Amino acid sequence: MTDDIVASVVRQWQAVNPELDTGPMEIIGRINRCAALLQQAEDAPLRSAGLTRAEFDLLGAVRRTDRELTPGELARETFSSGAAVTKRLRALQDRALVERRGDDRDRRVAHVRLTDEGRALVDRLLPDQLAYERSVLAGLDLPGRDELASRLSELLVQLEGRLGGARR
Repeated sequence: MTDDIVASVVRQWQAVNPELDTGPMEIIGRINRCAALLQQAEDAPLRSAGLTRAEFDLLGAVRRTDRELTPGELARETFSSGAAVTKRLRALQDRALVERRGDDRDRRVAHVRLTDEGRALVDRLLPDQLAYERSVLAGLDLPGRDELASRLSELLVQLEGRLGGARR
């Protein structure tokens, strides 16, 4: 295995307390470190379009479901809080990327849809974003990527079942 920052941390803990089982740290620590580095990169294609990953996730949720969604549905689709969705929707509406319309039967409910400009932006950015993400993973061979995706999926299903947040 390649020596990384987590391996260094594990060695330090084992030197201080050799009986300590650092196995979980070797997985969770690496997942957290990868997530932090990916967030620091800030998704170059999205940044160039003036979008955050969270804003793009909202646009993508409406695009991939191909129907209007309520803010509550968007929160579930993007694993975000209602307040965060409201803030992001306001910013996207100010940029004319989404529109909200009130519900005919319940004035408390809003329905969100992409504008033509929003749909065009998602359709233009997604291939660029996927190419960027492919370049981030370029150091892993295809079987390695497939294995990693499979194992992470197993972990995600387990965590969703135990900690909540399972989709549908």
